Amino acid sequence: MKYSEAEEKLLNNLSLDELIKMKIENEFTNNVKKMKDKTSVQTYTNIKDLPRGKIFSKDAVFRCYCKKTKCESFINGIQAEALIGLQDNIREQMLNGEVSAFATDDAYIKFEKAVF
Repeated sequence: MKYSEAEEKLLNNLSLDELIKMKIENEFTNNVKKMKDKTSVQTYTNIKDLPRGKIFSKDAVFRCYCKKTKCESFINGIQAEALIGLQDNIREQMLNGEVSAFATDDAYIKFEKAVF
C-alpha cells in the first residue's frame, strides 16, 4: 500500500505547524517558478509593427498635446479612438499603419508605444 506524501509526513509525527510551513514553502517555490516561466513583455514603438487589434486598446499609449492649454499628457488607445470620433478614414489609416498621428480641433495625438 502506497501512502501519499502528506500521509507519510503525518505518520512520521511531524507537527501541524511544520506541515503548514512546508506547504507554504512549496507554494512559494511554485510561484517563483511561474514568474520565471512567464514570457517577456514586448514593447512596440512603431505603429506598423503593432498587431491591428492592439492599436486602440488599453495596452497602447498615445501622447496628447492640447492646443488650448498647451499641455501634454498620455492617454491609452481606447481614449484615442474616442477622440477620433467620426473620422473613419483616420481610424483605418492608423489600423493599416499608414499614419501614427492625427489632429482634432483641440488636440494633436501621436502614437507613442504599446506594451503587452
